[in-house]
Amino acid sequence: MSLEPKKSHARHIMKSITWRVVGTLDTILLGWLISGDLRIGATIGGFEVVTKMVLYYLHERAWYKWGSLGRTKNES
Repeated sequence: MSLEPKKSHARHIMKSITWRVVGTLDTILLGWLISGDLRIGATIGGFEVVTKMVLYYLHERAWYKWGSLGRTKNES
Protein backbone atom coordinates (compact mmCIF):
# COMPACT_ATOMS: atom_id res chain seq x y z
CA MET A 1 0.00 0.00 0.00
CA SER A 2 1.44 3.34 -1.09
CA LEU A 3 1.33 6.35 1.23
CA GLU A 4 1.80 8.82 -1.62
CA PRO A 5 -1.26 10.91 -2.51
CA LYS A 6 -3.07 10.07 -5.72
CA LYS A 7 -1.77 12.21 -8.60
CA SER A 8 -4.88 12.98 -10.58
CA HIS A 9 -6.10 15.89 -12.67
CA ALA A 10 -8.84 16.60 -10.11
CA ARG A 11 -6.23 16.86 -7.35
CA HIS A 12 -4.14 19.33 -9.38
CA ILE A 13 -7.21 21.39 -10.22
CA MET A 14 -8.26 21.54 -6.56
CA LYS A 15 -4.71 22.43 -5.53
CA SER A 16 -4.70 25.28 -8.08
CA ILE A 17 -8.05 26.58 -6.86
CA THR A 18 -7.12 26.44 -3.18
CA TRP A 19 -3.78 28.15 -3.88
CA ARG A 20 -5.60 30.93 -5.75
CA VAL A 21 -7.99 31.35 -2.79
CA VAL A 22 -5.05 31.54 -0.35
CA GLY A 23 -3.31 34.11 -2.55
CA THR A 24 -6.42 36.26 -2.86
CA LEU A 25 -7.14 36.11 0.87
CA ASP A 26 -3.56 37.20 1.48
CA THR A 27 -4.01 40.17 -0.85
CA ILE A 28 -7.29 41.12 0.84
CA LEU A 29 -5.67 40.91 4.27
CA LEU A 30 -2.68 43.00 3.20
CA GLY A 31 -4.93 45.58 1.55
CA TRP A 32 -7.02 45.76 4.71
CA LEU A 33 -3.99 46.09 6.98
CA ILE A 34 -2.38 48.78 4.85
CA SER A 35 -5.55 50.81 4.24
CA GLY A 36 -7.38 50.10 7.49
CA ASP A 37 -10.56 49.46 5.47
CA LEU A 38 -11.83 45.93 4.79
CA ARG A 39 -13.82 47.15 1.79
CA ILE A 40 -10.66 48.49 0.17
CA GLY A 41 -8.86 45.22 0.90
CA ALA A 42 -11.71 43.24 -0.66
CA THR A 43 -11.75 45.52 -3.71
CA ILE A 44 -8.01 45.07 -4.21
CA GLY A 45 -8.43 41.30 -3.80
CA GLY A 46 -11.24 41.26 -6.37
CA PHE A 47 -9.14 43.08 -8.94
CA GLU A 48 -6.14 40.91 -8.12
CA VAL A 49 -7.99 37.71 -9.04
CA VAL A 50 -8.69 39.02 -12.55
CA THR A 51 -5.37 40.74 -13.19
CA LYS A 52 -3.33 37.76 -12.03
CA MET A 53 -5.23 35.40 -14.33
CA VAL A 54 -4.59 37.72 -17.28
CA LEU A 55 -0.93 38.19 -16.33
CA TYR A 56 -0.46 34.44 -15.90
CA TYR A 57 -1.92 33.80 -19.35
CA LEU A 58 0.35 36.41 -20.93
CA HIS A 59 3.33 35.01 -19.03
CA GLU A 60 2.58 31.50 -20.30
CA ARG A 61 2.21 32.74 -23.89
CA ALA A 62 5.52 34.61 -23.66
CA TRP A 63 7.30 31.52 -22.31
CA TYR A 64 5.77 29.44 -25.08
CA LYS A 65 6.88 31.93 -27.73
CA TRP A 66 10.36 32.53 -26.33
CA GLY A 67 10.87 28.87 -25.55
CA SER A 68 10.49 28.01 -29.20
CA LEU A 69 12.96 30.64 -30.45
CA GLY A 70 16.07 29.16 -32.00
CA ARG A 71 14.62 25.67 -32.30
CA THR A 72 14.32 23.84 -35.55
CA LYS A 73 11.17 21.92 -36.44
CA ASN A 74 12.93 18.66 -35.57
CA GLU A 75 13.75 19.84 -32.02
CA SER A 76 10.17 20.79 -31.07
